[in-house]
Amino acid sequence: MYDISRRRFVVGATTATSVFGLGKSIEFMPSAWAQAAAGDRQNPRGLTHYRFNLGDVEITQIFDGEVLTPPNPNFIHNATVDDTKAALRAANLPDDAIPSSYTVTIAKIGGKYVMFDSGNPPSSQPRTGRLLANMKAAGIDKTDISTIVITHFHGDHIFGLYGEGNNQAWPNIEIVMPAAEYDFWTDPSKTAPLPEGRQGLAKRIQATFPTWKNIRRFSGEAEVMPNVKAVSTPGHSFGHTSYLIASGAQQYLVVGDVAHVTQLFVRNPGWHLSFDQDPKEAEATRRKVLDRIIADKMMAGGYHWGMPGCGTLAKDGNSYVFSPRA
Repeated sequence: MYDISRRRFVVGATTATSVFGLGKSIEFMPSAWAQAAAGDRQNPRGLTHYRFNLGDVEITQIFDGEVLTPPNPNFIHNATVDDTKAALRAANLPDDAIPSSYTVTIAKIGGKYVMFDSGNPPSSQPRTGRLLANMKAAGIDKTDISTIVITHFHGDHIFGLYGEGNNQAWPNIEIVMPAAEYDFWTDPSKTAPLPEGRQGLAKRIQATFPTWKNIRRFSGEAEVMPNVKAVSTPGHSFGHTSYLIASGAQQYLVVGDVAHVTQLFVRNPGWHLSFDQDPKEAEATRRKVLDRIIADKMMAGGYHWGMPGCGTLAKDGNSYVFSPRA
């Protein structure tokens, strides 16, 4: 069953608002999120976007920014700070902070633009909320988007749906959501056992999503639209869902948060991220998904995989190696 009673963070008020929907600091990590001194560690080329073709489908990744947090004993439940720092150094990253970037995938299918997750709201952090500006750099206007498909309801994936307060930022387009995730987060009896740090997020969802008329829910591993099939990937959240985009024999999996930062959780698939709702199920799902990506010779992209946050995977003993597209 889901262990939802042991999530402990400390984040500052600004981050609490942007990520969890709260207006005050919450216990989760022993320090507030830190910002990069210069540049983005998971986007060293400074890309605003990255585009390639998957058969007849055009895929564009949009960089939404990056935050850093110092390594601390609460970030990964079953790895030490020294383990975390060693993994960062092995990936040729500085070991003073864990980078967490945000990369939104947009697929042009049959002439229509479909966006997977909504990014962070503008000005949510000094170094995030760049989605709309970087979409323009990619030649995609906000009005070009016809559908937004959601992997799960954590704040960095859904808060871009909001404008001022609880108003919609995208009121005139279809928003597609997994029913399992929707049913969990909109039911106060199910979210009541969540720790304090998740209550603001739950209350914001409950106050808004049931009133929005442009939400379409689907169940199971449905074909949510032509060329796009849902893949159930629970663990990180109750109804976490990935999406398989196919064009002919070519396949691309939008994995969402199945594996967080590649340098940590692809290389160490057994590590349990503090954000995972059920760490053991998240690990089982992660291994299953990474194995499927390799077996089916597909490309994949993760929300926190940097830029370009898409590429291929290979086995390396009990670990995995991610190779981004050049």
